[in-house]
Amino acid sequence: MFNFLPSSVLQMSTIFLSIIIEALPFVLLGCLISGALQTFLTPARVKKILPKNKFLSIIVGSLLGFFFPSCECGIVPIVNQFMRKGVPTYTAFAFMMTAPIINPIVIFSTFIAFSNSFRFALLRILGSLFVSLLISSWIAYLHKGPVLKESWHEHSFDAEPSVSKKEKMLSFFAHSIDEFFDTGRYLIFGSILAAAMQTYLPTSFMLQLGSTKLISILIMLVLAFTLSLCSEADAFIGSSLLSLFGTAPVVAFLVFGPMVDIKNLMMMRQYFQGKFIFKFVVFVAIAVTIFAYLV
Repeated sequence: MFNFLPSSVLQMSTIFLSIIIEALPFVLLGCLISGALQTFLTPARVKKILPKNKFLSIIVGSLLGFFFPSCECGIVPIVNQFMRKGVPTYTAFAFMMTAPIINPIVIFSTFIAFSNSFRFALLRILGSLFVSLLISSWIAYLHKGPVLKESWHEHSFDAEPSVSKKEKMLSFFAHSIDEFFDTGRYLIFGSILAAAMQTYLPTSFMLQLGSTKLISILIMLVLAFTLSLCSEADAFIGSSLLSLFGTAPVVAFLVFGPMVDIKNLMMMRQYFQGKFIFKFVVFVAIAVTIFAYLV
């Protein structure tokens, strides 16, 4: 039916649909969680849960993903809602960086992908915690300026105790649906861009450039960003590249991809300031490179 189209366009369309099909359930789950947070989580409860000490709060945020697992495809709406409910930026971003990696599903899939070896799963966990503590500490102690866009600083209408259960449930579904359609368009744009880059970027040429350890790590960062894989599945791609690049670049691939990829970046653009996103991406890339180089 579509034989008149160039093969590259058909390939890009196939990749686009595969990314959407893979990511959409996680985005929906993230939006449902965001709706629940909007309806049932109050700033007072947040203050009771989190430590007042900044660094301890960062540690809590970094470890929360193990008990509250989320794929990076749906993590951005959750982080936005955390921040609107009074969770400090540094704690919310600590959660965003580690939750797609240290959750049990990803740990198990990484273990299986590397022939039932726990080595890469452990390196992935340690790498995510290292980057999370470093970047979140930068946000907590050094970063100045806004993070959220002005349009998202509006008052958050928390459900009052007097509101009926029916009204709370209606509010939950209404917010989840709105969040899903708002976030979904950024997912589509990001998926189109990721599919185009996978189709037209000369990946084979990049694979030939890995002559040194540092260059190989940087190439794998680009591949992780370009491929935009779900963290539940990227370990299987990483394991297939192990013989070409070695341990350090593959570890960089496994840590960087769930933190920064095209579709995730597009969704972040909906909520966060462009300058902050740029600094965040650069610092995460540097931190991941340092960790991988030391492996």
